[in-house]
Amino acid sequence: MKLLVVGASYRTAPVATLEQLAVPPADLTRTLDRLVAQPYVAEAVLVSTCNRVEVYAAVTGFHGGLGDICAVLAEQAGAPPAALAAHLYVHYDAAAVDHVFRVASGLDSMVVGEAQILGQLRDAYHSASGADSAGRLLHELMQQALRVGKRAHAETNIDRAGQSVVTAALDLAADLLDGDLTGRPAMVIGAGAMGSLGVATLSRQGAGPLTVTNRGAARAVRLAESYGATAVPMAELVDALTTVDIVVAATAATEPVLTRDVVSRALARRDAARGPLVLLDLAVPRDVEEGVAALPGVEVIDIDRMAGILADGPAAADAAEVARIVAGEVEAFLSWVRGADVAPTVAALRGRADDVVTAELRRLAQRRPDFTDDQRAEVARTVHRVVQRLLHQPTVRVRQLAAEPGGDQYAALLRELFDLEVPQTSPVDIVPDVVEAEIVLPADTTPPTGGAR
Repeated sequence: MKLLVVGASYRTAPVATLEQLAVPPADLTRTLDRLVAQPYVAEAVLVSTCNRVEVYAAVTGFHGGLGDICAVLAEQAGAPPAALAAHLYVHYDAAAVDHVFRVASGLDSMVVGEAQILGQLRDAYHSASGADSAGRLLHELMQQALRVGKRAHAETNIDRAGQSVVTAALDLAADLLDGDLTGRPAMVIGAGAMGSLGVATLSRQGAGPLTVTNRGAARAVRLAESYGATAVPMAELVDALTTVDIVVAATAATEPVLTRDVVSRALARRDAARGPLVLLDLAVPRDVEEGVAALPGVEVIDIDRMAGILADGPAAADAAEVARIVAGEVEAFLSWVRGADVAPTVAALRGRADDVVTAELRRLAQRRPDFTDDQRAEVARTVHRVVQRLLHQPTVRVRQLAAEPGGDQYAALLRELFDLEVPQTSPVDIVPDVVEAEIVLPADTTPPTGGAR
């Protein structure tokens, strides 16, 4: 079983493509079920955020797994796989582990070092666990990734460039509003994780009064009460827009909440002397309809705009230190994987030895029926002790060697030398040396039916 990552992010795809690929929370379990139902996909975790949609999978073959995952993503996007190929990236085996750990540590984030991704990875892992789509390999990968992310933030200053995408977006908004958000009335649309972060960040930066609205009114009330804000019904959205200067939109809606009609009606009643109405669209799919940015008196800051502006990251020394941590953790994880791979072979060798001893003791009992029970027991103990001592050092050593790069050859040699039959949960394809690749897919990527799971 090998690890495969297939995904798209703000680095490779425009918001429109990320919108197509985005998996709403209500569809997450269905999509995970669809993934693990594929012939070559045994385990799957799905990460879907405003900046990325990625599948982490344990697969039985590189090409088959890639085709399976791309087929499911294409189905989700409602587009042929070939249309998505230019926007997807692939990481396999060691490169897959490195990518997941870099994501967890914030090195791959739009705002390098932001910590919000850790919560998003944790949510994705919990969803996969609940859907029973994460097995032993992905359980270990995700647990270690979360630990690596925490370590990166605890041991370095990687997060000093910004705490979250929300913080970075509000910094851009402040530049459009005379450089200061203090005393600026603001509204947050959405009461989920991103909306909560928006309210907390606005409050910390001195914006106010604050208003919260959400399709589920009860959640809006609870969030507002936590920060001394005011909750308003979604039906009063137009009225609320006339009284604010900043809007953070972060819902899970599948259609835009801030349509051209809604914003136009609010602008018609809003005092133009207050300056522009700044709309921060941090949702995927987008909360702000595409035509809104063309309206006079409106500034829209969305994921596309942020990606073009946020070019600066943390100090090179901080990023280099996190990269060093990631590199060490990747090698430690790969050593664990190699050690886990050799364990069934060692177990099979010991099992073969036990079978041989049992057969010989049975033959001895037939040839020497005159032995007493005590004599037979003493012979059995002696033979077992000799075999165990003979096997101890080789099995300890092969575990050590297997943990080193290229260590899988030692398990293969043991199987060949002793003619061992080791149960395989799945065949492993022979894959090319390239572990990171651009995707070039034909229109039909369906793998052969009946492939091994």
